Parts: sequence; structure tokens; C-alpha cells
Amino acid sequence: MAASRSLIAPTANPLLEKVLLDKLHRRGGAAGRLGELEPLAVRLGLMQNTLKPRLRDPQLMVFAADHGVAVDGLVGHDRPQTRDQVAQLLSARLPVAVFARIQQIGLTVVDAGVADELPAHEHLLVRKIAHGTRNARVATAMSVQQAHAALRAGMELGEALRGNAVICAGIGVGSHLSAAMVLARLTGSPVGELLHAGPAMAAQEHAHLYAVAQAADARHRKATEPVSVLAAFGGFEIAMMAGVMLVAASKRHLLMIDGMAACAALMLASRIAAAVTDYCVFCRSHGHHGLDRAMALFQASALLELGMQATDGTGAALAWPLVRSAAALLTEVADGDDAGPSQPMGITGAGAGG
Repeated sequence: MAASRSLIAPTANPLLEKVLLDKLHRRGGAAGRLGELEPLAVRLGLMQNTLKPRLRDPQLMVFAADHGVAVDGLVGHDRPQTRDQVAQLLSARLPVAVFARIQQIGLTVVDAGVADELPAHEHLLVRKIAHGTRNARVATAMSVQQAHAALRAGMELGEALRGNAVICAGIGVGSHLSAAMVLARLTGSPVGELLHAGPAMAAQEHAHLYAVAQAADARHRKATEPVSVLAAFGGFEIAMMAGVMLVAASKRHLLMIDGMAACAALMLASRIAAAVTDYCVFCRSHGHHGLDRAMALFQASALLELGMQATDGTGAALAWPLVRSAAALLTEVADGDDAGPSQPMGITGAGAGG
């Protein structure tokens, strides 16, 4: 993964940041009146290394995989299996599919490791590493070779992506627990905090999840290197998302992060190439205290908070118009009497991120 580490450029550029702020101040009285849209606009300019950030052909990628820890009674019979979640997405029976369509966001579901064979569909990509991972409580979830294969598969998907903005989300039975264990080990955080869903979660359910996580943690206590942590606890969807994120950031593309699995993938990617987080905007559509904790690990707040209970990228799809509007502050709103420079002196490669 050394190539990804060297190819992802940090976005910090004090001169460009100053010029972007000056440009906002000249525009229609916007300065200081549009809240979080203004710093978001600046971040988009820094990501693309330009005074006129433009977003095109956004893609929503939902990575699906099963997890061996599910055999430990994580999901009741009344909850949908991973194959059912995928079927609902592909048949537009979930709101996120409709939201993506009406906002012209391309939707792709990636079979990273669903236990079942899925019927062919135009919006389904089969990149199955295996039919689900092993139970992390009794063995490593995947081999190191499988972890590398999943990362490479994600990087290949990243290379083939259209547009310059990608929304990443993960689904699957056991995905949340797997993500919590990866995040906990990579950051030294208490896994119980990442599992806790808040007052709505029954104490018995939390205790059960915690016991499973603690047993897995003890079994793999020697795993500390990022790929070893992924192999010990992770899911194929986490690995593939991390690969996509590394390649997208190397192209200076926007990453929209939604949900625990995406947070775990981003933390993994950041351990490979720290600058990947410069290209991220956090969204959410899942009211969960563990997700609060996960976002705090990145010192980030969500662009959108709607208190829904979806983990499939719904929040990011709904936040997309806000991101486009932030870019429009720099590309569409007319300048004042003094238009300022079209390109600041001393900045090379401006506009290369489109």
C-alpha cells in the first residue's frame, strides 16, 4: 500500500485557503451568514486545488457482506438478512435508492462477501472474496491474504469509478459489531462505547454484544498492524471501502462517509495513508451513540442529522444537495464589484482535481 501513501496529497494550502475565503467574502453578502456551508466550500476548493470546485457524476457505493460473528445470535429472526437488504436496495424498496435516483446519484451495490449467491442485476457488482467471514470470536475473520485481496478489489473499483465524488456505506448482518471492533483496536477506544446504541438499546442486547466483542478482542490481542486488525475483526465490505477511499483520495475526489462500517474503513485507510481524511465529509442517517463516538475519533461532526435508523447511505444521499450548494458558492454566485483573481499567484496545479 506504499503507493497509496505517497500518492495522496494533503489538502493544506494556506495561500489557497485565504484566497477562497476572500472570494466568499466578496459574494453577495454570504460571508458569515451561511453557517457550515462556507467552510465546506473552502474544503471543496482545497480538495480540488482550485478556486472553482466542481462536482460531477456522484456515485453511491453500498458494500454488502456477511460476518461470522452473526452466528452468536446478533440478529433476531424478524430482522432482514444481508441478501434481503441487497434485494430491497436493488428493487428500489428502500428510500435511499429513490433518493439517489431523484438526485442523479449513481447507485451500485457491491457483493463483497454475502453468504448467499445473489441474482444478477445491472446495479450489482459481484466482487465476493468469500461467502462471509469467519467468526472473529473463535478465529481470525479472514486470512491476511483475503484482507489484501479485498483491499485490492476496492482499489480496482476506485480506479474504475465515474465522476469525482463517491458515497461509501456498508451493510450486512454483523457489520456494526465488526466495524466497532476494528475502530476500537485501531484507536485504543473502549469497544463498549462504540457498540452502545443509546437508551433504545436493551441492556441485555448491549451486554451480549459486549461479551462477543470482548471474547474476540482477547483472542486477537496481538493484532495491531492495520491489515492484521482488518483480518482479525473486519468485514470484506470494510476492506473494499478502504481500497476505494485510498484511490479516490489519490485523485483528489470527494469522499462522503455514512455509517459505522464506512468510519471503520476510513480509519483503516488513514492508517495506510493519513491524508485520506482530508477528502472526507461525514454524513449520517443512523441515530446511534456508538456512531457519535466513531465520528468523534475523527474530530468530525455530521453535515446532516435527521435521526433516522438507516445504515445504507441514506444520510449522504440526502446531504448531497448541501454539498453541491457549497460548491456553487464558489462557482455560481456572482462576485461583487471587485472580482479578484481567477487564480491566485503561487498556486500550481489549480483545477487539477476535477
